[in-house]
Amino acid sequence: MRDTSCTSDPGGRHLSGMRAASRSSRLSLVIALSASALLGVVGPAHAAVAKDPLPVDIPDYQAALNAVKSIDVRNAVCRFLSTPLPTGDIGGGSVQALPEPAEPCQNLPAFTIKDPVARNEITPAFVAGTAKPLPTEAVKLTQLVSSLSATVNGRTATVMLAPTQGGGWHLAAIRDGDTEAVYAGKAALGTLVFTEPQIRGWYQLKLTTVEPLNDEARQGLGGQSSAPLGDYQKLVKARYADKLPGSAYDTNGYASGYGSAHTATDDPSSTLLLTGGSSAALALAGGAVFLRHRRRPNTG
Repeated sequence: MRDTSCTSDPGGRHLSGMRAASRSSRLSLVIALSASALLGVVGPAHAAVAKDPLPVDIPDYQAALNAVKSIDVRNAVCRFLSTPLPTGDIGGGSVQALPEPAEPCQNLPAFTIKDPVARNEITPAFVAGTAKPLPTEAVKLTQLVSSLSATVNGRTATVMLAPTQGGGWHLAAIRDGDTEAVYAGKAALGTLVFTEPQIRGWYQLKLTTVEPLNDEARQGLGGQSSAPLGDYQKLVKARYADKLPGSAYDTNGYASGYGSAHTATDDPSSTLLLTGGSSAALALAGGAVFLRHRRRPNTG
């Protein structure tokens, strides 16, 4: 007689377990992909997603990469590092043209130029008090900055890129030291780093809370460890509202950090100049006026 009673089926349980494991694996994959996409949306300026390794909130970033990796920019850095730093007041007009050797990098130690990161500043409207204390209105991308992979003859340098009219990026200046690139590179997941140029302060913005990153910024917050963005706006308005473009402060040649402060020529063949002073920097001829225009020393 055939036995019709129910019996256990190890093979059936094994198949059922495999199906459950497959469903669990697919679910894990969906969760992982969703998390990756979310990181791409909320990450910092230099965060990357799997499909797109370029920062999503820096326009034409590939052009910026091409610029800092180009032979022309590398040669300009080598010319800058090969030239002794001038001395004297930057406002006194200490400007010299850099030599143009056939092989600018020939006698220098090997180095590379790191990928550029965003250099953000407070906006004129935020300073004037006409913009709301929101991250999107308080801070804007003004330049990209790159540091070197190693010191060269005891010196460091920062490559500064400015947006080109019509799209892309071009060399705006090379500055002695790497302060700006170091602080700009401190942006982390969910945070934004920006500078207050007049006092050389660097801050980190977490949602709508401002935190200082250096001593100048701590002084700028009155010694506080943090402040709401609205309170910080009141502080910078009191400091700079009368120093915006068009003000007497600006027309007398003391403006730094707003409007025309980052103007530079789009002509890549312009003469490279080295300006003197404690913030010695190399600039294209069209940007030399800006660098001589900055009368306050810059530790970067």
